[in-house]
Amino acid sequence: MAIHHALSGEMIDIRPLGDAIRATQSATLYKTQHLEVFRMVLSAGKEIPEHKVVGEFTIQCLEGSVEFSIGTTRDIMRAGDLKCLAGGVRHSLLAIEDSSLLVTLLLHGA
Repeated sequence: MAIHHALSGEMIDIRPLGDAIRATQSATLYKTQHLEVFRMVLSAGKEIPEHKVVGEFTIQCLEGSVEFSIGTTRDIMRAGDLKCLAGGVRHSLLAIEDSSLLVTLLLHGA
């Protein structure tokens, strides 16, 4: 079965998952040739190793808390916090609590 991606103009629910967070997987919500929006769900202790992406992106913490690292700088993101990064910036994530994040990614540096 194909995963549904929202269409232009379609309403997308990004409210916190609450008790459903442990049963929810990360998923792309909207994708076009130039833009991808996805909800990243991380269980407490889950680490996304240092990496970089080509295009600019934003990451917003919807619930929980994560440590967001750029080099030796470490910030704790909590619900309501938003980061904006240029493409090519190496970064990593570590979930302190079960967390969900909204990621908006400009594809291919468009």
